[in-house]
Amino acid sequence: MKEFSCFDILGPIMIGPSSSHTAGAARLGRIAGIIAGENEISRVQFLLHGSFAKTYKGHGTDKALVAGILGMDPWDERLRDSFEIAREKNLNFEFIETDLGPEHPNTVKFVIFKKDGSKVTVLGSSIGGGNINISEIDGQRVDFDGNYPTLIIKHRDVPGMISKVSTAISEEGINIAFLKVYRKSKGFTAAMIFETDSIIPENVVTKIKDVGNIESIRCVNPVTEGK
Repeated sequence: MKEFSCFDILGPIMIGPSSSHTAGAARLGRIAGIIAGENEISRVQFLLHGSFAKTYKGHGTDKALVAGILGMDPWDERLRDSFEIAREKNLNFEFIETDLGPEHPNTVKFVIFKKDGSKVTVLGSSIGGGNINISEIDGQRVDFDGNYPTLIIKHRDVPGMISKVSTAISEEGINIAFLKVYRKSKGFTAAMIFETDSIIPENVVTKIKDVGNIESIRCVNPVTEGK
């Protein structure tokens, strides 16, 4: 039998008419913004799939997505004014209805252009009750929900990387809740997703970088409701 949390029954603290189309969308935007670097974004294309594409204006999905990119949470009262705030901050955005294939109906692909000319893509879905799933970053398939502090690490596929990174985390007294490993082919680039039981401080990120063979590392620390 499936176990239900209070969020499944009561729904999240939020601004807007729909937990899936508003709260979930804001959370997706928030995490996509963190992954890309919130203060470095100049333009965003929101590629909307399925139900998101059909109802995004009426349900406030568009405003919620922009609010999330701006760093707002689902309960932020400024969410309704996100378009105006984005324009004040010179953040350009557009919404494109598209077909992303066999993805969840409430899916969006963020194409994020940064001020340095680089681009970051994030694919995620709002799966109900304000819950989300991130399934792809820069073309690399991943799987995490943003409920735990999360490290997303791209590295060279060489022996000992899992052990070295795990040791760097555990030596700081941080417990690893979940670990997922991905690679496209042996000996090239691989990815690790660490979800932990406590917030990941910057010194841990620095320590992992010193392990060597690290191509990139992103840290997503969730925000507690009401803060």
